[in-house]
Amino acid sequence: MRLFFLALVFFIGISLNAQIIKAIHYKGLFHMSKSVASGMIDVKPGDVLNIKQIDKSIKTYFQQGYFEDIWVSDKNGIITFHFKEKPIISKIIVKGYKADDKTFLDDTIKIKRGSLYDQKKIDAAKKRIIQYLNKKGKIDTVVVVKKKIEKNGSMHLTFLIDEGHEIIIKKITYSGLKNFSPSIFNDTIANKQHQWMGWFWGRNSGELKLNQLRYDPLRMRDMFMQHGYLDAKVDMPFTRVDFNNYTADMSYQINEGEQYTVSHIHVYETKNVVKSSILRKAIEMKVGKYFNIKTFRADSKRIKTIVANKGYAFVQVVPDLKENKKNHTVNLTYKVIPGDKVYIHNVIISGNTSTLDRVIRRILYLGPGDLFSLTDLKDSKNALGRLGFFSSSTIQEHRLSAHSMDLVVMVKEQPTGNIQIGGGYGSYGGILLSVAVNDRDIFGSGITVGVQLNKSQMTHNYSFSISNPHLDDSDYSGSFSVFQSGTNYTSYNVQSNGLTFGMGHQFTRHINGYLGYSYSSNSYSNINLTTSPLSQYYFSSYNKSSVTMSVVFNNTNNYYLPTSGFIASESLEKAGLGANADFIKSQTAYNKYYGLKHLTGKNIIFRYKAKFKYALNTGYLPIAERYYMGGIGSVLGYQSYSLSPTTINNGVKVNIGGEQIFTNALELSFPLINKAKMRLVTFVNWGFIGDSSLTQISRGGYGAGIEWFSPVGPIQLMFANPLNEHSGDNVSHFAFTMGQKF
Repeated sequence: MRLFFLALVFFIGISLNAQIIKAIHYKGLFHMSKSVASGMIDVKPGDVLNIKQIDKSIKTYFQQGYFEDIWVSDKNGIITFHFKEKPIISKIIVKGYKADDKTFLDDTIKIKRGSLYDQKKIDAAKKRIIQYLNKKGKIDTVVVVKKKIEKNGSMHLTFLIDEGHEIIIKKITYSGLKNFSPSIFNDTIANKQHQWMGWFWGRNSGELKLNQLRYDPLRMRDMFMQHGYLDAKVDMPFTRVDFNNYTADMSYQINEGEQYTVSHIHVYETKNVVKSSILRKAIEMKVGKYFNIKTFRADSKRIKTIVANKGYAFVQVVPDLKENKKNHTVNLTYKVIPGDKVYIHNVIISGNTSTLDRVIRRILYLGPGDLFSLTDLKDSKNALGRLGFFSSSTIQEHRLSAHSMDLVVMVKEQPTGNIQIGGGYGSYGGILLSVAVNDRDIFGSGITVGVQLNKSQMTHNYSFSISNPHLDDSDYSGSFSVFQSGTNYTSYNVQSNGLTFGMGHQFTRHINGYLGYSYSSNSYSNINLTTSPLSQYYFSSYNKSSVTMSVVFNNTNNYYLPTSGFIASESLEKAGLGANADFIKSQTAYNKYYGLKHLTGKNIIFRYKAKFKYALNTGYLPIAERYYMGGIGSVLGYQSYSLSPTTINNGVKVNIGGEQIFTNALELSFPLINKAKMRLVTFVNWGFIGDSSLTQISRGGYGAGIEWFSPVGPIQLMFANPLNEHSGDNVSHFAFTMGQKF
């Protein structure tokens, strides 16, 4: 802001003559109308010209933030306010670091196109960039902002960023460490000593994280307390940096102290609401054992859950430690303050633009009038995730009084109707393509309707299906489907037409049962064999009439991308009810999901998936009902259906399938591009198939893939290499699916 000296002198002079303002004019206004400008000040035509009022008006205009300069002129009582507005920022360019990263531009620079130029905001953006790179372990960061005024008066900003250098920790010394190896801190501290091949996943890169330095001593002390060293002290690290090589040595001064054992454990309730014996059973800490702060916290949480499940939503558990430094023992007290019982006043649902309220309410385990339960609240959150209708969902507790609360269910819907595409390419099957149109929440009703049109060089499948997981909002479910399918094997083709229907029941919040009936007519064609006995035995047309019973346990927290819990299922199929196919099939499956965020700080997910299938021939087990291995859901690295026991007939190798199969896989899923909801998955899988023995055929595969929550549904792109490959195997290095769980 500048006030012109000449203007001041001028106005001092005219003020002596008590000049009257005849008119007020405004020049240079673009973003503010003249009427608005006039209404903002107290100076009006007819007033006596007053330098203090003019000065106050200039300050008022400056406070609006639009102007770079303001000055006033007078000509025979006609006052003119002259404005020089700040230029509009029409373009922002970042060079040197994150040049094409829109997220970096929005979240760190925080200057938008179309905003007015403000030097303070520019300086603040430079400071944020330097702080951001400091958190990344960069020092000596330099940010220069170049400004260019265009012919139209707008401004181009160019952020030139020299990101500086990373400091690599070459050595960490722990002075005073007696009873532990330094490796105990590897999974605890953020700043770690550089390891050979530190760039490789699972190795320590040694990058210095400046923003985490002050927290590492606290993490180390917590680790000592997990082993009973309550008096442990860890000083802030002394860091010596070599700015010529950008390396550092760090040293910690540690005093471990003595190890404490638990002498007494007390549970004190300010109001008796749960039997003391029940609370004591939840405590894993034991008298005579070394104290563990991690177990101590977990015990407090378990006690809180038990009491909160009795309706005491606002319960507090205050843990207390009393140390005996002479005997090196510790007396533990869990003080429980229950408060009052809390009832649910109302359940408010928001964010569901298409899914009906009742579809959400029926899977919640708390409703209006119910006594609060912390376990019911947690299970309700997981049940929302398992629906698969929402990209995010939360349940917030809104306290109304000491005795009541509202539950606010907030959901963000994602597409449930999509076109699913899956396929791949292999030396055995060539190009495979499948298309399906389905909606898991048609018209917001929770009912699933699907039409599949799958076609490849090997298979085709045309089907219609409908299922309702809650008939009339009850615990019963129903399903119906009709299908026509076919598979082209090397030596024969098989075609099937049939239908299935059944009913299920939700026995508990995690256990579901199902009873269904299936009928199909099956025939063979294009049999490339010359001997009739083999053709008659394996390739006779047959009908199948079967009953299937299954039970599923599922306590996962999300439909597409679980991070906790497991799914275990068992199904039995009995065929032979009025048709010539006569067999019994069993299928056991187990999927375990475990989030590693608490260990790694990243949303990494560990998965283990296993299946065991067994077929018992009780009269006639057709070749199409036997098991085949390979492809997604089985063993990646090999073409679908290509691995099975074989027989040689007149020089023709025929896959005849196996009677038992076991496959399992280990997977690690990493966040890749959060903004695009894209993840990286690495895997290794192995499978066994045979008749009398699972070791008859053994194959594996390994590789990596992309998991992407695209606008049209989840997509999985898998790149694999085979393990234990044998001559004549049909390998496949790429496969993809769409619309399936990860």
